[in-house]
Amino acid sequence: MRPTRPLASLAAGLALLLSGCTMIPAWHRPAPAIATSWPGGNEATASLPDWQHFYRDPVMQRLIALALANNQDLRIAQHQVEAASAQFDIENASLFPTLNGGAMANVQKEYARIWSLSQTNGPFYMRQYAVGFGVSAYEVDLWGRIRSASQAAFDRYMADALNRENMQLSLIASVASGMLTWVADNQAVLVTQQVLDSRQRTYDLVRQAAQTGTVTALDVAQAESALHDAETSLQVYTRQRAQALDQLTLLVGTPLDDTTMRALHGITSLDSVMAFPDVPAGLPSDMIARRPDILSAEDVLRAANDDIGAARAEFFPKIQITAANGTASNNITRLFQSGMGAWNVAPQITVPLFDAGRLTAQLRVAKARKKEEIARYEKTIQTAFREVADALAGRDTYLKQLHAQDALIASNDRQYHLAITRFRAGYDPYLTTLVAQRDLYTARLGGITTQLQTMANSVTLYKALGGGWTSTIPPRPTASAGGHIL
Repeated sequence: MRPTRPLASLAAGLALLLSGCTMIPAWHRPAPAIATSWPGGNEATASLPDWQHFYRDPVMQRLIALALANNQDLRIAQHQVEAASAQFDIENASLFPTLNGGAMANVQKEYARIWSLSQTNGPFYMRQYAVGFGVSAYEVDLWGRIRSASQAAFDRYMADALNRENMQLSLIASVASGMLTWVADNQAVLVTQQVLDSRQRTYDLVRQAAQTGTVTALDVAQAESALHDAETSLQVYTRQRAQALDQLTLLVGTPLDDTTMRALHGITSLDSVMAFPDVPAGLPSDMIARRPDILSAEDVLRAANDDIGAARAEFFPKIQITAANGTASNNITRLFQSGMGAWNVAPQITVPLFDAGRLTAQLRVAKARKKEEIARYEKTIQTAFREVADALAGRDTYLKQLHAQDALIASNDRQYHLAITRFRAGYDPYLTTLVAQRDLYTARLGGITTQLQTMANSVTLYKALGGGWTSTIPPRPTASAGGHIL
């Protein structure tokens, strides 16, 4: 069925009206209130490797891959992105007329005397049949209200998509840190077990010496106390190791298989974890603008800016059009015969005259929310700058602390061996050996903690910089008039 000329002309006119103006304020990215360079650093052009090249340990890569496939929080974020995409499609669809098809039949019984002076009192039937298609209450977007709402939905979709990227970045860092924590706890268990075995041998030695009168009962009590202290510490670190594995399993989102567990237990110390590559020393301070959370905050701000355009457009007249085209007849057998065509067009203009300040209040709300999002955007940048500055400050100091801790361990180890030798020779009381032994144990645990902090700081720095981007910035996607992401 061909549309008649009036409806065809109306469709052409509507297509031209779709390119009307918008009242969205011009977009200007707020200048961040941060320093122009990192503390103590020089500016340079730099890029970061993707996560597979930064987290190079094969076991760590396996755990991260499992988490990306199974983590429930990441799945929730993905579904939120899908919902935001659907919401954009809903808003964008309002730009176009909704074409509906339908058929109608109406049969009405009447009496002749109601309609004429005829003496005929018998009933007769009025029949009407129609088939066609039409547009119902289509709003012509002359002032850009619908386009502003559609653009705001698109910007919120982009924000949700970037939130998912930020969650993925955080998840990767959390899995890496979780694995490092488990390895550190496992190393602490192994060290404590060694200390426990050593104290058991020392306790046996002191008891034998007490039987010959070489040492006192106090020495035996001190050796026994040290033994039980090591037993207590062993249970503490065993519990922490189990809890670290539980946390790692939660992050991964699925129980670890036997192959992964064997590989994990094969890592007996943090030294066995493949080291992270060095982050470039010269880093441009504006590189944090590429962090997903900052880009997401910017898109939320863009959406708030779009809402102002929608609120402004509410002050102007609305034009709605209802139109139909088809065939109609009082005889169903002649419904599709020539000459039965019918059409109608019913435009309607609504002008806001008095609303008790509702539209003005809506505009004030939109402007206030934009200011709120500006403050939130600036705070996100300031927080990111602080995170990077803290991680950069920790990079050098942790390495120096680790070297100093290694020297302390070596010194305490020499002290302990000298003390145990002098005790066995009868030159010093057992207390000297006990103090040296405890100092060595504390230093070794401190070494594990410092090494964990050093490696965790590298993970934090990589994440704080937005990890995995190159010096080439991809163009920001845009939405086409058809609702597609370009």
